[in-house]
Amino acid sequence: MNSRRDYRGGRATLFDGIEEGGIRASSSYSSLEIDEQHNDMALDGLQDRVNILKRLSGDIHEEVDAHNRMLDRMGNDMDASRGVLSGAMDRFKQVFETRSSRRMLTLVASFVVIFLIVYYLTR
Repeated sequence: MNSRRDYRGGRATLFDGIEEGGIRASSSYSSLEIDEQHNDMALDGLQDRVNILKRLSGDIHEEVDAHNRMLDRMGNDMDASRGVLSGAMDRFKQVFETRSSRRMLTLVASFVVIFLIVYYLTR
């Protein structure tokens, strides 16, 4: 019976602090101190994640602002080109609405000449 106690005592010293499925706290640390350490480590990890998310959201904000500025510039350019095109269309309407046969003949003749020049240059 004494050898059985020695076996259990030896086993207890060999596996000191290990229980089924987990580690038992040694006598020098209380469970409160271990919980505080775990909480501190979890808090540090959470703080790191929050800092990463903060940087990421700041980068997204800067990217969105840059794209908004680019879209505004494109909108302004489109408005300007729309004005130029509408002016050109107004001039074409004036040319085609006038009943002057001389202008129409000049316009048709110039298109034919340009077509022939392009045709002979590409041959």
